[in-house]
Amino acid sequence: MVFSAMFSPTLNLAISSTTYCCKRRLSPTRSVTVRASSTEKGESKDKEASEFNPFGFVTDNPSSRSAIQLPENPAEDGNVGQMLYRTEDKGKEYGSYVKSGKLRWFVRETGSASSRRGTIVFLHGAPTQSFSYRVVMSQLSDSGFHCFAPDWIGFGFSDKPQPGYGFDYTEKEFHDALDKLLEVLEVKSPFFLVVQGFLVGSYGLTWALKNSSKISKLAILNSPLTDSSSVPGLFQKLRIPLYGEFTSQNAIIAERFIEGGSPYVLKNEKADVYRLPYLSSSGPGFALLEAARKANFKGTFSQIAEGFATERWDKPILVAWGLSDKYLPQSVAEQFKNGNPAQIKLKLIEGAGHMPQEDWPEKVVDAFRMFL
Repeated sequence: MVFSAMFSPTLNLAISSTTYCCKRRLSPTRSVTVRASSTEKGESKDKEASEFNPFGFVTDNPSSRSAIQLPENPAEDGNVGQMLYRTEDKGKEYGSYVKSGKLRWFVRETGSASSRRGTIVFLHGAPTQSFSYRVVMSQLSDSGFHCFAPDWIGFGFSDKPQPGYGFDYTEKEFHDALDKLLEVLEVKSPFFLVVQGFLVGSYGLTWALKNSSKISKLAILNSPLTDSSSVPGLFQKLRIPLYGEFTSQNAIIAERFIEGGSPYVLKNEKADVYRLPYLSSSGPGFALLEAARKANFKGTFSQIAEGFATERWDKPILVAWGLSDKYLPQSVAEQFKNGNPAQIKLKLIEGAGHMPQEDWPEKVVDAFRMFL
């Protein structure tokens, strides 16, 4: 039975909890459990239809295809409310809610203020959430660091104000909100900053350019860093009138984006967490829509390339780059490094895609330990 849904502000979506698993071998000592789909060993995940397909988000993604299959008797899987009940407590490891002004942030924290090696703030990109840093945070706190990873406003489990009512999802508002949050968290400067991803990830880097005195070292995971960086199709679709509204209410938007930039398929329990905010309400989708339409992608990419260039930035930078990124090629990282070779160190991570912290967190931790 094939999935069908009406996308609306009260998203009516049923997703099966019945999945089929297989083992995909990563190395002689490493394996990951993935859900079965039409993409199997010997068939590249890159083989997608080249023609425009407005319903591609349902049909051309391995984990999504598995997630939306229903059993012979759909009643066995229950409705959306039952699914939310089964998953509502997932993915909140190390997290709690923090009030900052009128906004409520969901913030993950590991270690303590007395941690001997200092504080690290992790900022995620769109359309994901701080959940991607959970393993990295846990392991780095074991090494003596105090770690914070907030969900940006509009993303994950943080507040998602309706545009025009207290938050308009502009770069300046994201910057101002982050300033206030860091004050509430009593993050002392200078601290270590880690940034990854598009849109709000880029805003993390432009925030760093305006607050260099607050940062001791900067680590960048796969992010657009140069004029040559491309804008993924998701953000282009969101900017199309009407079609963007429809796209934003796709409950599997985050997991599809993650897998689209990775060589791997997400485990079902991970996909549940990335999917949950978009299942719970229309808020995350409309927040993403507003942020994407307000963004000046290419202008921001240029600002980042120029701002971190030689003679403009004098703090150490580590670029830890997943080599299997389907959105951003290795050449982006190399071009960025060439702009300030004295301060920028490039670490290539084999086997990881656009989100190295999710694909292979152990390698990311190793790189951070050496750098920080």
